[in-house]
Amino acid sequence: MKVYKKAILPPGFKANGIACGLKKSGRLDLALFYSEAPAKAACLFTVNKIQAAPIKVNRKFLRKGRDFRAVIANSGNANCFTGPQGLRDAEDTAVILAKLLGIKKEKILLASTGIIGKKMAMRKIRQGLPQLVSGLSRQGIAAAARAIFTTDTFSKEATAKISIGGKPVLVCGVAKGAGMIAPDMVYPERSRGATMLCFIFTDANISSGALKRALEAAARQSFHCITVDGCMSTNDSVMLLANGAAKNTLINGKGKNFALFSEALEKVSLALAKMIVSDAEGASKFIQVKVAQAPNFAEARKAALAIANSNLFKTAVYGENPNFGRIAAAVGASGIRVSEENLKIKLGPLKRKIIDVTVSLGQGDFSCTVYTADLAPRYIKINAEYS
Repeated sequence: MKVYKKAILPPGFKANGIACGLKKSGRLDLALFYSEAPAKAACLFTVNKIQAAPIKVNRKFLRKGRDFRAVIANSGNANCFTGPQGLRDAEDTAVILAKLLGIKKEKILLASTGIIGKKMAMRKIRQGLPQLVSGLSRQGIAAAARAIFTTDTFSKEATAKISIGGKPVLVCGVAKGAGMIAPDMVYPERSRGATMLCFIFTDANISSGALKRALEAAARQSFHCITVDGCMSTNDSVMLLANGAAKNTLINGKGKNFALFSEALEKVSLALAKMIVSDAEGASKFIQVKVAQAPNFAEARKAALAIANSNLFKTAVYGENPNFGRIAAAVGASGIRVSEENLKIKLGPLKRKIIDVTVSLGQGDFSCTVYTADLAPRYIKINAEYS
């Protein structure tokens, strides 16, 4: 298996990114990913009770089928907390795009990121869509990856190349996110702002059930194990499309081929998740918090997130102050079972750019690693001025 820190679109996929005027800066703000053939889809969406209009429309489209042809995403406007008009704008975008692509609107998934509570500038989107479609190409993935930026400072891209039954298979992903990052997502049928968005594409021939299982497992170890500021977005989405162009033997939910595909998906997902944290707003340090010897994975993750979301801990790391007490307090307040006698804390050198924290609970064999960043003064400046 080879993993590249760049996006290489699998055969059968095209992409493009343009500036249609949603951003005052004039930067790219509208992205399109297109599959020439029907592609199976697996999606995860935020569990936030306030959800953006695109997510609501996606849920409706996903109830009608699992084969999709396109994903359109805009930055500069979250299209959230926009009422019935926001839903109409999302659906209208799908309708117009569907006509340009010659497909049904229900074959399109949508995503938005940016300011919450702001009406969409639909005139600009309508004017931009023909250019977006006409410029589709396999090389357009670079522009598409930039078009989903908000406060991001670099493009987040990763690709894994594997061989299944002698057929080369690609798993390619792009993502965005730098703040308002604390993803917690589920499949739409299980449903209980800078935002994290992730789009993954593969030419693997894989069943819908296996695709869903692989995505859920990958997210468990990656997107669900990152936090920048503990603030859950209204728009968090992960979308995975598989068009089967590799023509490999069908991957079902078991066996070595499923394991190999799952490993590739997890590597791409984890690489993208770490890039998001590396780009955390205003941060100067990348922090890895491992909780070990837990009775189960859920409690390990809960304790690790409690540490990673502690402002006291994050500011201590920024100030290079080895205050172990803040870690102990966060674990104790997390709600998990813990005893002072068994608790062990190891904190790596704080002058480094990558900080390792290991907490042992002394209660079992499970562990979880969560990725976060320090809390620096620039984070406050960025978010105080974000509008």
